[in-house]
Amino acid sequence: MSATQLPPLSLYIHIPWCLQKCPYCDFNSHASDGEAVPEQEYVDCLLSDLKDEAALAQGRPLQSIFIGGGTPSLLSPEALSRLLSGVREQLDCVDGMEVTMEANPGTFEIDRFAGFREAGVNRLSIGVQSFDDGCLQQLGRVHDAEQAKQAIAAAKQLGFDRVNVDLMHGLPGQTPAMAQADLQQAIELGPDHLSWYQLTLEPNTLFYSQPPELPEEDDLVDIQEAGQELLQAAGFKQYEISAWCQPGNQAKHNLNYWRFGDYLGIGAGAHGKISVMQDGELQVTRRVKLRQPKAYMQAIQPLASVDTVAKEDVPLEFFMNALRLREGVSQGLYAQRTGQNLDAVEALSRLRQRGLLEHDRLQATELGWRFLNEVLADFED
Repeated sequence: MSATQLPPLSLYIHIPWCLQKCPYCDFNSHASDGEAVPEQEYVDCLLSDLKDEAALAQGRPLQSIFIGGGTPSLLSPEALSRLLSGVREQLDCVDGMEVTMEANPGTFEIDRFAGFREAGVNRLSIGVQSFDDGCLQQLGRVHDAEQAKQAIAAAKQLGFDRVNVDLMHGLPGQTPAMAQADLQQAIELGPDHLSWYQLTLEPNTLFYSQPPELPEEDDLVDIQEAGQELLQAAGFKQYEISAWCQPGNQAKHNLNYWRFGDYLGIGAGAHGKISVMQDGELQVTRRVKLRQPKAYMQAIQPLASVDTVAKEDVPLEFFMNALRLREGVSQGLYAQRTGQNLDAVEALSRLRQRGLLEHDRLQATELGWRFLNEVLADFED
């Protein structure tokens, strides 16, 4: 299979440090405890990691880069510039490539944000979570509402092409009116993209072992319905389960995930998905890096595991991604991304007969969208 037939390729870069661990966070993040991030050593390791992975590009240029964490904005602009320059030296990149970096208002400085822009970041994802100081304290955030507003305003002023605001609802002590006020405030600040999702209690978090009091189910439904109306009235369109944007401003990196594209993953705990040809068949492999930052930086080869997705598990993996998209994907994409025959996926006919999937597209109906977890469970049979 040639590079033009393989799925598009993106790059995920993980920065594992943050100022402090939030009680709801289950990502691979580690509190810096006031110590300086070993950024020079870590960037060296990232570029070495990428060198080991570069052959997996198989001639494909990068379509997008996403720098996540942790709190990537703890890196200095100089370290980030060296990192992105090193990536471009090792891999081809498409013109105008989307380069997203997560940033927290608690690490906001105008000079630093300007430096990120000069380093090549053109899309900023700002982790606000709430504009209510009481909610922010409950969530263990280190910024306040005013800092969040200033960070968003500065990102727009400094010329970032795209700005996403990360916002949660269903927070401890939050009423529907408070949730709507949060969303209204975000809209008024003028981002082109909103990640708006409900707080969930994930295993291995403080909130999971010591659950806070969350809104009742009826309130959660009210928050969801009122929020959808507010976003639609402001011109935002929901294109993915938790993603809303102004027309034409979808996150290209995330779209590549949901369309079952490939991505390299570098950094402590980073995951990658790569398609390879083996004995004339397309295979999907999952690659995971060592999780602990110290172990990652000390390892000669930081690869923790490489697994080939079993052929019978590929349909579930594909549809877990594709059906997150409101508009789904074309039927032809399944064979292109998996090398398998769509007609062999028995769950499709069952779900279509029940009115849960569209007949001419791999897309959930309105009913299927409401019961998406049940729809996906059908692909496990």
